[in-house]
Amino acid sequence: MDIDWLLVAATFGIGVVVGLTGMGGGALMTPVLVIFFGIPPLTAVSSDLVAAAVMKPVGSIVHLRRGTVNLSLVKWLAIGSVPAAFCGVLITRAMGDGEAVQHGIQIALGVALLVAAAGLSVRAYVRLAERARRRDGSAERLPQDRPEVVVRVLPTVVVGILGGVIVGMTSVGSGSLIIIALMALYPALKASQLVGTDLVQAVPLVAAAALGHVLFGDFQLSLTLSLLIGCVPGAWVGARISSRAPGGFVRRALAFVLLASALKLLGVSTGATGLILLIVLLAAPLVWFALRRHHGFSGFVRIGHAKRPTSGGNEGETSASELSSPNSGR
Repeated sequence: MDIDWLLVAATFGIGVVVGLTGMGGGALMTPVLVIFFGIPPLTAVSSDLVAAAVMKPVGSIVHLRRGTVNLSLVKWLAIGSVPAAFCGVLITRAMGDGEAVQHGIQIALGVALLVAAAGLSVRAYVRLAERARRRDGSAERLPQDRPEVVVRVLPTVVVGILGGVIVGMTSVGSGSLIIIALMALYPALKASQLVGTDLVQAVPLVAAAALGHVLFGDFQLSLTLSLLIGCVPGAWVGARISSRAPGGFVRRALAFVLLASALKLLGVSTGATGLILLIVLLAAPLVWFALRRHHGFSGFVRIGHAKRPTSGGNEGETSASELSSPNSGR
């Protein structure tokens, strides 16, 4: 059985990003396999999901032991996502064989990456707004132990269904997309509960999608082993250094990379891709500067200041222990 050591090195780097930021696994892994290693999209999705099914339970156990998991939310999400993920695989097969299905998967993956990149921006703004409320004292009126979250069954199941289909088709979304929906539906969830709940619900979701791809996809054992050999130690290293790294900068760079990957997967020309990325590179800092000023913060983030805890939490970023759990994001 041949192991591609260049691929192992690349996936080690992806694992480090996952350990640093708590997300980016599937959103980075599959496009890297497709764009840089020339692996067919369906094969990349299949092997990535099987590798994720092996890694996901590790971080889940940690959050279950810490008590940062809302099991009721996990149950209703899984009711929607598990059958939907399996159906997502069947949808890819119904699209046709050969070039037709590979092209369809590539387009679906590009769209999913665009949504994931937008989701990273939304998460950053939500954290900024929450820090502003905490600074102004409005957040301090909440009790230390927030009241039990009341589950909204129908919207939660719908989120599970939509997330399951997307994950089954593209391998992207079990962390980077579903967590955005949870933030919108349940703003009272603490950051640690949000990450823990999202990670645990992803275990049955990814397992169902992986099973579907083993049965009906294009799973390759040697490719999956290369992913695991690189990602597992990379995620461990990333998690170890997460408390000292500027996680906010890494997440912004991740969003930029996801946008670039999405444009290439969608068939945008190199010239147009470069122009779009240049516009984003120039405009995004100005928009973020304006948003920070609007909420009463300094326009420029001082990294050294972000590392010093305050009574309201880190002004720069959410706690690394809450958001940097290995394998928590796809």
